[in-house]
Amino acid sequence: METTVYPREPQVLKELRDATAKDPRRSPMAADPHASQFMTMLLKMMNPKRTIEIGVYTGYSLLATAISTPPDAKITAIDPVRSWYEIGLPFIIKAGIEDKIDFIQSQALPILDNLLLVRKEANEGSYDFAYVDADKLNYWNYHERLMKLVKVGGIIAYDNTLWGGSVAADSATVGHKGGAVTQSTIQFNKSIAADPRVDISLAPLGDGITVCRRIY
Repeated sequence: METTVYPREPQVLKELRDATAKDPRRSPMAADPHASQFMTMLLKMMNPKRTIEIGVYTGYSLLATAISTPPDAKITAIDPVRSWYEIGLPFIIKAGIEDKIDFIQSQALPILDNLLLVRKEANEGSYDFAYVDADKLNYWNYHERLMKLVKVGGIIAYDNTLWGGSVAADSATVGHKGGAVTQSTIQFNKSIAADPRVDISLAPLGDGITVCRRIY
């Protein structure tokens, strides 16, 4: 972290990370800087014009995406809690990339379903990249919809797929990371590994980030 991540972290991202840390109870929900560094390098290689983010919190990964995409890129960002997004908004404005972002205050599934119903032809296969860091119980539901919205050759990244290591831990040792979310994440990992529609790689960065490339 001290050698390769923090020295390369843009100042505005550091400032947002510091602002997020003022709420120690929820700050672990934020994206990990080293996972974000990996994702931003991938984004710069992809040069995506249209992306979607499910689960925003204070917007660390959203800001990282916005500053790593072309000037004419557009990001659909969905989160049910606007007050969290507003913590990050001053930093988004400071970075000069507010015009790239369409923030939608909502649960994600109704918005995804609406995208697939309204202007279906314009939305299906139109997204280059998607990032998911939201309620884990719905990961597979998000996946099925994103497989229609993201183009062939596009990337979908799922955060927290190691879930504190609980997906590989004995049930007696998982503690607060156990229960329904652990079981759902285990099932999601198995399902995504068996999905012939995607290439996958689970990178052990942060809390685990599974990167999928849509094949068909």
